[in-house]
Amino acid sequence: MEMQKLYLLVPMAPLIGAMIAGLFCRVIPRWVAHTATIAGVAIAFIASALIFQDVVAGHTFNGTVYTWLTTGDYNFEVGFLIDTLTVTMMLVVTFVSLMVHIYTIGYMHDDPGYNRFFSYISLFTFSMLMLVMSNNFMQLFFGWEAVGLVSYLLIGFWYTRPTAIFANMKAFLVNRVGDFGFILGIGLILAYTGSLDYATVFQKAPGLADTTINIWGAADWSLMTVTCICLFIGAMGKSAQVPLHVWLPDSMEGPTPISALIHAATMVTAGIFMVSRMSPLFELSTTALSFVLVIGAITALFMGFLGIIQNDIKRVVAYSTLSQLGYMTVALGASAYSVAIFHLMTHAFFKALLFLGAGSVIIGMHHDQDIRNMGGLRKYMPITWITSLVGSLALIGTPFLSGFYSKDSIIEAVQLSHIPGAGFAYFAVLAGVFVTAFYSFRMYFLVFHGAERFGKADDAHHHEHEGDHDDEEVATDHHHGLAPGQKPHETPWVVTLPLVLLAIPSVVIGYFAIEPMLYGNYFEGVIHIDHEAHPSMEHLAHEFHSAAAMGIHALTSAPFILALAGVVLSWFFYMKRPDIPAAIQKRFSGIYTLLENKYYFDKINELVFAGGARLLGKGLWRGGDVALIDGLVVNGSARLVGMVASITRFFQTGYVYHYAFTMIIGVFVLMTLWINRA
Repeated sequence: MEMQKLYLLVPMAPLIGAMIAGLFCRVIPRWVAHTATIAGVAIAFIASALIFQDVVAGHTFNGTVYTWLTTGDYNFEVGFLIDTLTVTMMLVVTFVSLMVHIYTIGYMHDDPGYNRFFSYISLFTFSMLMLVMSNNFMQLFFGWEAVGLVSYLLIGFWYTRPTAIFANMKAFLVNRVGDFGFILGIGLILAYTGSLDYATVFQKAPGLADTTINIWGAADWSLMTVTCICLFIGAMGKSAQVPLHVWLPDSMEGPTPISALIHAATMVTAGIFMVSRMSPLFELSTTALSFVLVIGAITALFMGFLGIIQNDIKRVVAYSTLSQLGYMTVALGASAYSVAIFHLMTHAFFKALLFLGAGSVIIGMHHDQDIRNMGGLRKYMPITWITSLVGSLALIGTPFLSGFYSKDSIIEAVQLSHIPGAGFAYFAVLAGVFVTAFYSFRMYFLVFHGAERFGKADDAHHHEHEGDHDDEEVATDHHHGLAPGQKPHETPWVVTLPLVLLAIPSVVIGYFAIEPMLYGNYFEGVIHIDHEAHPSMEHLAHEFHSAAAMGIHALTSAPFILALAGVVLSWFFYMKRPDIPAAIQKRFSGIYTLLENKYYFDKINELVFAGGARLLGKGLWRGGDVALIDGLVVNGSARLVGMVASITRFFQTGYVYHYAFTMIIGVFVLMTLWINRA
């Protein structure tokens, strides 16, 4: 019973903090807002750590807390499922959220919406915890929609800026597309199992493995394949997989702390978590797994290419997030769910670190985000420099750092997989290693090394790239970039402390967690794999000896050589011979234009989907509304009454003998009808 109170405390503490900061945001001083929300998230983190110890000791929980609605045989409940997968997510969400809350004190220092911002990020933490702790689809969907709503509020936080409003609307609409698929999947589960409770659904699922449904025409579709693909479409929206990825780079319009919280560590990983949680369903459909694998591979490789040409410091990190989400999805498709969750965890630390490091650079540069205007920041911002280096090394999979263990495990799992599409996926994740190393270190070298390119009098450079120069606007700081002669400066401790605290797990957590999470019994009974059909995890376990041995062995492996090549090439191009990238850009201007326009996904969406919807709307309005309803039904009935009235007007003469004649004719007609009937 004591533990159940602790379970409730985890999501409720951030919610109470959000309510204090949000409902009274106009009256309370700033220190009250940040103290209340930070205390709420800190309590949630400590409670999560205690629950983690309890779960590791073997005490899991699955039960209903509150019945919201009963209709017929169906119950819609709020309940908690506390197992190893849940506590892993709880620790990641609360820890990263706590770091972001502390960091926000420094980052949003001059912003008039300070209290409102704290309220939003605390509310986001509550929503995410409700999502990961749920034991049924109804609550999962509630958390799913709630994080979508709060991300909409956060991306459009600076609501006076048209770009921010456009970006948050785009995120909201693209997620609606994914959520439509998600709710169809949940509907199919409810229709065929009669329950929304995970345990019941998973128990009944094997019995439905051979069930087919008829969607259209004469073709029979496997129920499990359709359900899993519908659920995965939901994940494609949230976890930004091609083609529903278009919202994530634009969402950089929000303040940097939310980029770290939403787009690195928590919300975008909701889809990965959901598919892992649904492993008993996905294992019943190889077709669905193959679909997941191919979509993930396309995202991992092609989104990485876009990172190469970005000049906005936050967008480089955003495209790297898209690419890494592709890696996690590939792991899911290869039935290596535990590897996907492992990469989710390590990635949360180093990517949050990279985003917060980028934010620290932005503060130091007085809100200039163009990496072409930086250089040589190493000596001005030593803490930001060293932590960003750690984050970049973890991201590219440097042996012994946390990112290496999870990323290499994904690559090996795909290599050992026999699912259709695994060959292409293996090529994509291997090529992605080189691409990731290249664009990560391009950004790192341009920002921290080389000649200093800031504080120049001419401001023309700033305005070259749309969105590059004003992605971060603070109310009291309308000039962007350093004034001539001004130098960057290291940021205050509330900004650098979270960087240091995130850098530590980015280095060590992979080494200590790989064995229990991937090859131990950490996820036993939580993640289900059909080892006969999908044996890649079993093969991996045979090859694994120890974390240290894996690190040493990797020094001769293909991923390490590719990563090293990416770093060296990027150093050569951007430190030694900056004329080469410029020449390549000129020579391959067609490819550059394609990348610059992000493969024209936005244009296609605008013309085909948005344009098509507008065209359909116009057609329905002209044909349906104007012609049919107004023209035929409303005005037509009025005209008909008018016509009848104009005919009857002839008989309204005022002469008695006319009326008598009409009555006789009427009686004659009635008698004729009556006699015929008889």
